Amino acid sequence: MQKINNFYLTLVLLLFFCSCFRNNTTADTIRFGNASQVFNFKGVEDLYRFLTYSEKRVPLVSAHRGGPDTDYPENSIETFQRVASKMPAIIECDIALTKDSVLVLMHDETVDRTTTGKGKVSRHTLAELKELNLKDPAGTITNYRIPTLEETLRWGVGQVLFTLDVKRNVPYQLVVDAIRKTKAEAYVIIITYSANQAATVHNLAPDLMISASIKKVEDLIRLNDLDIPDTRLVAFIGTSQADKKLIDLLHQHGILCILGTIGNLDRQAQQRGEQVYAEYIENGADILSTDRPFQAAKTLDYYNKQRGLSSPFIN
Repeated sequence: MQKINNFYLTLVLLLFFCSCFRNNTTADTIRFGNASQVFNFKGVEDLYRFLTYSEKRVPLVSAHRGGPDTDYPENSIETFQRVASKMPAIIECDIALTKDSVLVLMHDETVDRTTTGKGKVSRHTLAELKELNLKDPAGTITNYRIPTLEETLRWGVGQVLFTLDVKRNVPYQLVVDAIRKTKAEAYVIIITYSANQAATVHNLAPDLMISASIKKVEDLIRLNDLDIPDTRLVAFIGTSQADKKLIDLLHQHGILCILGTIGNLDRQAQQRGEQVYAEYIENGADILSTDRPFQAAKTLDYYNKQRGLSSPFIN
């Protein structure tokens, strides 16, 4: 009898520890893996199809600097996770380079505004930056740390789309290398500010999507002259309502339009009512780059349901 009791006791203990191990593994997977998959792309061809304009396209929200808020700093994976848990989101984030040539997320040239540290990003090693705590928009210190680009991409594959704002003096080649290493090609758009920058990115990585500044017809012509195909482009049309003829032309080329509502257009929505975000879509925008992602997403969710809009690429 004693042997039998010992056997059952051992079995119970083994089941308990196995259960704990499985629970810990699941927690890690939810946070860092694809258990919370939102976007379902088998490869870059699916991304191209998703980002090609049609009348049935699903309008999206792009969270500027990842959607910072009280207790949630900009350019932080924890902030990105909060946004991604509420909506199918594009995360706009900023890439800087450390003293030891590691790509990290940071908007400013210095760490003064957004962290507990001081000085230029380029004069700190990654190890030094990892000792700092991030601050939320009000300057409150959080427990969150500066993420590397690789950490960010590994977390985000399947959960979000990224638009990567590559800061001055950061080589595009390093960014492309990080995308290749993390196999994030189907979830990334690289932001450029001129036709020449767009051409540089396209020559380095012809398969990657590019956000190009297109504010007049000549901008599109210039990009086409540099042999950048329409299927690799999304158009940033500015931070004010664009000319309808330009938007119609871009849509004829299958190119989606990103409207920057950051600033004045966000304030208009706040003052006049959130339905204004739907008006921006009705006027031709396809993606709203906003500092108010939750308010914009709520409006677009209603907009999509009213029109029966959905995508096979969004779970």
